[in-house]
Amino acid sequence: MKTVIRTILLLLIINSLSFASEYAIISNIKMKELSEAQIKAIYLKKITVVNDISVVPVNLGAMDSLRLKFENKILDMSFERLKSYWTKEHYLGKRPPLSMQSAQSVKAFVKNVEGAVGYVNAEIVDSDVKVLYRWSE
Repeated sequence: MKTVIRTILLLLIINSLSFASEYAIISNIKMKELSEAQIKAIYLKKITVVNDISVVPVNLGAMDSLRLKFENKILDMSFERLKSYWTKEHYLGKRPPLSMQSAQSVKAFVKNVEGAVGYVNAEIVDSDVKVLYRWSE
């Protein structure tokens, strides 16, 4: 009986690993790779230039599930905390990143705008964009 339970648990673990999603921070092919800390600073507008290129962070829509994963994993902030952060920054003259309605529009924008940085599901990444950073859940 213990062997059956162990086998079932092992199969469940393997099955859950095979469905792990992978995500990518992407940019125009001219940008260099960035650390997670640099990406966070870019999205919080603490860094605005990388290698003499003005960076343009691009978000997905406010309630997009990938955006929430990005905010929790990369920015290490909840939706409410980030909203509060941008309310304060607004009074200092800073605006939050641009928002796009789909991953395809983020990818197209990033491909065509030097310095643009966005995040998408890794499965839609191709040679038109450069992967700066990857993460999975």
